Amino acid sequence: MKKTEIILILLVAVIIGVIVSLTYNASTYITFTDAEKQMGKEFTVIGALNKDKEILFEPRLNVLTFYASDSLQNERKVYYYDSKPQDFERSEKITMTGFATDSGFTARTILMKCPSKYNEQQSIEQDTLTLPQL
Repeated sequence: MKKTEIILILLVAVIIGVIVSLTYNASTYITFTDAEKQMGKEFTVIGALNKDKEILFEPRLNVLTFYASDSLQNERKVYYYDSKPQDFERSEKITMTGFATDSGFTARTILMKCPSKYNEQQSIEQDTLTLPQL
């Protein structure tokens, strides 16, 4: 075999290895109930923050606890062992990557979708356009 053929075969093997590792580590979106069926395994749950229940941040322990409901309205207590994200209470949707435990859902990472300031500005502009002229 020529050197170029050996290098080409090694390059293809590396590319296949990268593709396999990326698909193996890809998270799946799931509900809290399904995550509880496989406790300890990491999943991604998209949910909404329950603003009616207590949101508690303990700075000494560096833990944020709150309640969230998934797409099927299953509500669970969520534990997040990191600092409280800015404007957390304003979030519309929360994407939580973590695992289910006996006491709730432990989130390793949290991504929030907050209301856009541009959406607020558009609604203000629409309100001013629809006001009756005197």
